[in-house]
Amino acid sequence: MRRFSLWLRGKPFVADSLLAGILFVFDAIAFVGNSEMRSWPLYILVAVAVSVPVAWRRRHPRIVAGSVLTASLFSSLAGMGVGESTNLHPSLLALPIMLYTLVVYVGRRDAAIYLVALTGDAIVGLLAFGQEPISTVLFTVLMYSLAWVAAEFLGARRAYDEAVEARLAVAEYDRDRRAEEAVAMERTRIARELHDVIAHGVSVMVVQADGASYAIRKDPDRAEQAVANISATGRQALAELRRTVALLRTNPYVDDMPLYGTAGLAKVVDMMSRAGLNVEIEQTGNLDDISPAISLGIHRLVQESLTNVLRHGGHAPKARVSVVRRAEDVLVEIVNNGVGVSTSTVQGTGNGLLGMRERVAVLQGTLEAGSADDGHWRVRAELPLE
Repeated sequence: MRRFSLWLRGKPFVADSLLAGILFVFDAIAFVGNSEMRSWPLYILVAVAVSVPVAWRRRHPRIVAGSVLTASLFSSLAGMGVGESTNLHPSLLALPIMLYTLVVYVGRRDAAIYLVALTGDAIVGLLAFGQEPISTVLFTVLMYSLAWVAAEFLGARRAYDEAVEARLAVAEYDRDRRAEEAVAMERTRIARELHDVIAHGVSVMVVQADGASYAIRKDPDRAEQAVANISATGRQALAELRRTVALLRTNPYVDDMPLYGTAGLAKVVDMMSRAGLNVEIEQTGNLDDISPAISLGIHRLVQESLTNVLRHGGHAPKARVSVVRRAEDVLVEIVNNGVGVSTSTVQGTGNGLLGMRERVAVLQGTLEAGSADDGHWRVRAELPLE
């Protein structure tokens, strides 16, 4: 049953079709057990009109809700016209089901309007069939109340799950970013060691070689000593070079190619929005035919800045992102528009801002990061297209 439930969860139309079929079967059972039914074609017509649209309740909730309500009103009025004494249609459980659907998938405003219409439908049913008012009203109120409460509970649970999922996505990105920073710092250290080894060794060898070339005829002993120094320096530099290069023989971190351009920025904004950050984004110009290096730089700047806003923007974080392609460069601006005070206990290391500066410097652009005149934190970068 758990496997079947998980399978149905991924196929909502199949699940809703099964629900519609169950409602129709309930009507068929009620029809077989009711010997006082006068107009069986009307009964079957109402059963089909009520149950079949339920299969599309999540695809077109407003249309299906209206059609089910119309079928219920038709059942009451037509039953009164043909002289039926009762409106025995178990498939009318589709009415609270559609109220539930509107609350979960559309909103409370549409559901409240629908609830008012359902109240009118219940009054028409009371007048048409002369049912016991008190018991009917109590049952109707209980049924619709349970539908609304169940929808509110599921909606809250779904919102909580989405928030947790978004937070986990942000935490995963933050973890990957920290790993990338650690790898970058290690590679920078190795690059400095390589530079020191090669620059020092080669410089000494060049100086000794120049001296040997001058002394090879006038002072062979000095030239011989210079050559020996060159040999010793070369061996030492080669040993240091081998030791350092050994650290680069493995690739400890392989970064997947990110999604560039407008789609990549939209993905970042969507992830941050689901995590609770109110983001406004403005993209001007064609951002999809920019070189991969520039696109990756824009992507990382926006990603890092929005993460910082989310972590340090207080209880109501809000940010505005503007990416404008101009004639010769791309202007990227991220502004923290939040008004709350930061409640984050995570202390920044400063590597994020340092990484942004290094990335912009590699792209030969300019970066400004700090408080603006209005007190909001702003990151502004200009990245040349060439």
